[in-house]
Amino acid sequence: MLKKISFGVLIASVLLFGETKTEIEKLIGNMFIVGFEGQKIDANSAIIKDIQKYNLAGVILFSKNIASSQQLKNLTSTLHGVKDNLLIAIDQEGGRVQRLSSKNGFRDYRSATRVAQDGKVGQYNTMAKELNRMGVNFNLAPVVDLALNPKNRVIVGLKRSFGSDPQKVAKYADSFIKSMSKYNILTSIKHFPGHGSSLGDTHKGFVDITSQWQTKELDPYRYLIDSGMVDTVMVAHVFNKKIDSQYPASLSSKTINGLLRGELGYNGVVISDDLQMRAISQHYSLKDTIKLAINSGMDILLFCNQLNPKERVSTQKLIDTTYALLQNGAISLAQIKQANQRINQLKSKI
Repeated sequence: MLKKISFGVLIASVLLFGETKTEIEKLIGNMFIVGFEGQKIDANSAIIKDIQKYNLAGVILFSKNIASSQQLKNLTSTLHGVKDNLLIAIDQEGGRVQRLSSKNGFRDYRSATRVAQDGKVGQYNTMAKELNRMGVNFNLAPVVDLALNPKNRVIVGLKRSFGSDPQKVAKYADSFIKSMSKYNILTSIKHFPGHGSSLGDTHKGFVDITSQWQTKELDPYRYLIDSGMVDTVMVAHVFNKKIDSQYPASLSSKTINGLLRGELGYNGVVISDDLQMRAISQHYSLKDTIKLAINSGMDILLFCNQLNPKERVSTQKLIDTTYALLQNGAISLAQIKQANQRINQLKSKI
């Protein structure tokens, strides 16, 4: 009897829904973008082995990964050599949020607020050209949050918004996206369904925008989606009980499947903000985070391994946790395959 049980467990671990565990792990891996340590990598580096073994969708770079122009080119060249169409993502907005800056040998770019004040969008062509030359193909920008709350620190205070007028914000975001597209850089409009009216910072903890949020914060998304210019939409961790009384936006099916895909008619890739931010990590286990994110309609789950060295999560743990959720029926293979379809279609653009 013991032998039969062991054999059955072995078969289940190798074959799930007619596909091998390895095949399914690669489908799961294609839903994750992760951060990693170091400015120089080789065949023995953990991130290289993870990309090869799990078919990761991509990686995200931070200032800790960037020392100089030549170093960055070498790093991205090594990464691109591991896998075709690997997404190499970065936050390069301009102003206070730019990973390539004068601090590591690059030029500085003006903030979105400054650009909207003088109307000069030419810097985005320069930015896109520089990113392309550095081997970066996915810019997690532009911000389309409206500057509605003067006390907002994370968007308005850092001058990351193009303004309070939805049409003006959409116009400048459109210019940003077109410049990036010209140089084969994918973009992500953020932070859905709107972070510009909030008081708190989701990096630090739970942020309830229920009383401040306004429906016009959806307008830039609506304009850009209707224009057909959107590569991806990044969803914030903000909580709005008028939309979902139980879950923050990034874990909410009502927000993603209902509002973004249903009401706004968006059919492309949805990416999370960093799922290790305190707004999520202080309230949800890794298992619940992944389960809720996938069930909400999220395609790419972002784990930056950036905020706290003690809370870094290995790629293997991400894959194993997701695979276990699939085995026990908490998520479905159909959801994973649908996400892969969208992701692969996105990658075909680059």
